Amino acid sequence: MKIEQFKEHKIISIVRGIAVEDVEQIFQTLYEEGIRLVEVTLNTEYALSIISEMSLKFEGRMYVGAGTVLNPEMAIQAIEAGARFVLTPAVNVETIRTVKRHGVFCIAGALTPTEILIAYDNGSDLVKIFPAGTMGVSYLKDIQGPFPQIPTVPTGGIDVTNAKEFLKAGATALGVGSSIVKGKKGYNETDFVELREKARRFFQVVHENK
Repeated sequence: MKIEQFKEHKIISIVRGIAVEDVEQIFQTLYEEGIRLVEVTLNTEYALSIISEMSLKFEGRMYVGAGTVLNPEMAIQAIEAGARFVLTPAVNVETIRTVKRHGVFCIAGALTPTEILIAYDNGSDLVKIFPAGTMGVSYLKDIQGPFPQIPTVPTGGIDVTNAKEFLKAGATALGVGSSIVKGKKGYNETDFVELREKARRFFQVVHENK
């Protein structure tokens, strides 16, 4: 993958804690509503199988990545399962280097200026700013001052009310969790209707007047 794909699609939909029987319909709904980047967190049951199966099913149409990758071993497992990009919740230099040695796109999580610079200097292609919602848009603007060269992905607390502002502040893409996909097992018909509406609305907000 290349950074241009994140610049184009902007939304990384985070899938966490769902039941395996709901996976295919969730992915299909996201795809139909324009979402092209999906992160499956590794603390989700059967995460590696989900990554493998959805990568094959949506090959050439969606990019499936692995999130909550805590160490090099988990990174290798995710890559072998077919993850096209890997996200970490914090800065682990050896994990970043492992991902890059395997030729896979890396998005390391960081918060402080020191962490952000360490992640980027050690090869993270994008840096996930987490928790972005708690820190606010002004924090991202402050970070852009000394680090205009570092592309960022604000994550945590991103919703339709602040997504556009984070992008205007300089974010390359956005990590979006329950504002699109609820982390619950056993989706019902109402849940899928809600998922479609959330995905459609988020896509419209992020891509309007590009």
